[in-house]
This record gives sequence, C-alpha cells and structure tokens, in this order.
Amino acid sequence: ASKVGHKWNKRASSFPPPQTSSFFLRSLTRMPLKHSSPDPISSSDSIRLLSRETLRISASLAAPPDDLLPQALPDSSQFLRSTLRLICCEEIDGRRWKYVAESDGSGKFKRNSVVRAVSLESPRTPFDVRQEVGSFLRSYVVPEGFPASVNESYVPYMTFRALKDGAGRVGKMLFARQGKKFDYDLKQLRFAGDLLMELGAAVELGTAAVPHLFLPLACAANVVKNVAAVTSTSTRTPIYKAFAKGENIGDVTAKGECVGNIADLMGTGFSILISKRNPSLVTTFGLLSCGYLLSSYQEVRSVVLHTLNRARFTVAVESFIKTGRVPSLQQGNIQEKIFTFPWVEDRPVMLGARFKDAFQDPCTYLAVKPFFDKERYMVTYSPTKGKVYALLKDQASSDDILKAAFHAHVLLNFMNQSKGGASKSVEQLDPPAFAPTEYELESRIAESCEMVSTSYGIFKSSAAEQGWRMSESLLNPGRARLCHMNDEEE
Repeated sequence: ASKVGHKWNKRASSFPPPQTSSFFLRSLTRMPLKHSSPDPISSSDSIRLLSRETLRISASLAAPPDDLLPQALPDSSQFLRSTLRLICCEEIDGRRWKYVAESDGSGKFKRNSVVRAVSLESPRTPFDVRQEVGSFLRSYVVPEGFPASVNESYVPYMTFRALKDGAGRVGKMLFARQGKKFDYDLKQLRFAGDLLMELGAAVELGTAAVPHLFLPLACAANVVKNVAAVTSTSTRTPIYKAFAKGENIGDVTAKGECVGNIADLMGTGFSILISKRNPSLVTTFGLLSCGYLLSSYQEVRSVVLHTLNRARFTVAVESFIKTGRVPSLQQGNIQEKIFTFPWVEDRPVMLGARFKDAFQDPCTYLAVKPFFDKERYMVTYSPTKGKVYALLKDQASSDDILKAAFHAHVLLNFMNQSKGGASKSVEQLDPPAFAPTEYELESRIAESCEMVSTSYGIFKSSAAEQGWRMSESLLNPGRARLCHMNDEEE
C-alpha cells in the first residue's frame, strides 16, 4: 500500500497544472493503448488520477472569473488565511485602524505575540485631501473640542484677524521687490519708512472714530506698517556698515541693537508715566509723532556715506559746475535731499533711458549721433518734456555710466542758461519756455562735449581726494542699452 501511495503522489506532483488539464485529457484519450494484460495497480492509479483531474477541471469551470469577485480591503485576507485575531479598532483624526495579534487554535492570544496595526483606509481620493486639510485645521487652528469648547464669536474673530494679518504680509512681500533701491536711495527709503510707520499708527488710531470701518482701516494700517518694517530692516545693515572702519561690522551692529533695546525700555516706562495722567490721545499722538519724525530726519541726515547715489551725485556735480570744487563727504551728505520718494521718476536727468523717450524723431537722433561715436553713451535734450536723457550703449562700463551722468548734468546746466534759469538748481528746473531749434541743440551738445572732455577727469580726481568712492556708484541706471548695428541692418 505504501508503494502504491508513493507512486500515486509522484505521478500527481508531475501532473500539469489546472489550466492545462483539458489539453492533458485530450492527449490522454488519443493515446494508443497497448494490447497487453492490464496491470490492476496501474489501472487503479490511472482511474484515480483521471477522476481527480476531472473534479479539478469541473471546479475550475464552475468558479467565477477574478474580476467578478468582491474586492476586499487591503490586509483583510490576513484574517482568513492566518491566525490573526482582532483586538480593537481606533480612529485618529478621521482615519480608522485595526489592531490584531496572533492567536492559537483555541482563539486565545499567543504569549508574547506582536500587536499589528492594519489601516482601514482605501487609496487616497480627493475626499482624503479635504480630510487632511480638516485634520490640519483641527490640530493647529481651532481649540480642542471645537465648536463646543468656544462660543460663536470665535470664528468671525479669527477670520477677520487672518484677513488683516494676511494683507500686511502680502504688502510686505510686494514691497520687498524694491530690491537694489534699498542700496541706491538708502536715506530716502529709511525716512520714507518712518513716515509710513507713523501713517499706519495714525490709521489705527482712526479706527476708534469709525468702528464700522475697522476691518478695512486695520488692513490698510497693517500693510503700511509691514512695508515700514521691511524698509527699516533692509536699511539698518548698510547704515551700520558705513560706521565700521574695519572688520567690526558685527560689533557695531550688536551695540546699535543694544541701544535700540534700551531706548524701547525707556520709552515704555515713559509711556506708562504719561498714561497715568490720562492725557488727550490725539494731542499726545501728534506731539510724539512730530518728535519721532524730526528725530528720524536728523538720524538719516547725520549718516555720512562714501558712495555717490543720484542725490549726492547731483550735489557734487552742481557744486563742481558752480565753484569748480567737489564738496567734502560731510557737506555732500548734509546737502543731500532726504524728503524725496525714490520710486518717483519725475527727474530732470534720466539715466539709462529708452530710445523712444529720448527721441521723438529720427532727424534729432541722426544729428546728435556723430558727437558720441567714440563714447559708450549718448545725451540729448527733449524740449517737450524739459528733461535730459542719457542713453547707454551695450558695452558701457561703470566709468561710462558716471561720465554719462556727469555729461547729462552739464548739458542740463547749458540748457538752463540758454533760457535764463541759471540761478535755479538742476533738480528744480521748470519745463522750458521755448523749444530750441535743431541747430541750437547741436550747439549746446557740442559745448557740453567740449567741457566734459576737459573737466570730467578733474571732477573724478577731486572727488577721490574728498573721499568719494567713484568706482562704487549707485546711480541706478535703467536697463535699456543701445545695441550696435552693422551697415546692412542700418
């Protein structure tokens, strides 16, 4: 019997899989039978084998296709094919979990069995994304037990607060796009930031008078104050850098911040003493704001910078044209205009201007062009706008930009003299009372070219002797450049 069973198992293990059973049966029926005496044992094995395969084929044909079977949750089959037993279920922020462990045949948990966590979540859908957002809000935005743990005024309060603070941050980011202007017009932006800070405080104070407009006024005040904060932060380091003579910028910055903290503490104590007397709010705010702005103006005016921006360059060139001398660092910084807005482009000299702004007709361009064939810039005067335009060529260097700015101020001075306004500052010129002819414009440009050729070098050397850093100009030229064209393109 054991030999027969072993032989049967051996033949069964070598039998083809169920999907090839039909082919096997067809092959089996077509096999020629030998005319020999039948072996009872072999015949019995063949019958058993044939019966087993017939049952297997019938079961395979009766089973439904795989795509019609119900889809079970992931890991749910573990409960059917293994000895895992459910311990409990858990829900965390809308997500459900099952905890299972190994059990023996009697249904009891095995000793030292490992607890396993099985997620009951289906693959992520757009609904799951909203669920994650809701989970984030419940964790970081609303208190525990919301909405039962707070009253109904919590939601509108937090909504309007987010609108107010969000508007301030947006304004802060937009104003940060000024970028390099924080270096070009350092003092002007610093004082403008202090003005904005006081303006924002005044708007906040005004919300008490019109409480029904609290939200829009609070948003506007927050935007203004955040812009002022960006300006203050961006201009603080360059100012500290101007104070440091050596590699001590860190020490200067630390001491400056310490002085600011001491002043804040003293101001807080002083405000407590004043508030005990219950003074007039508007009067106190007006007096303190005036003192703040006056101190801010004197603060930025006392800073001595060695570089030449547009305001200090104008002071230096104007003084050189009138007296033949370049002012010292202290004189140039004191005479610099602080109460101006750098983003206003209404200036008598436009450096790095575009061609369409400088020339209204091609004849003027062709008449002026020969004077600057050997230069990397061009200057011209627009009678309709009353401005001098300096156009830069594509290979203009830092020195070419300085020379173009110097030439533009010289030409503006000549045009001012031609219409009887020599007593006026070059920054305060009115629109011209007459339009110079093409010949008069060429004559003035020729005179300015002659003067620049003889005096620009003297101006540079005089400025260097006074301590001005000519190589680090911060004149903020425009980005337009004249490109070279060959004869065929012309």
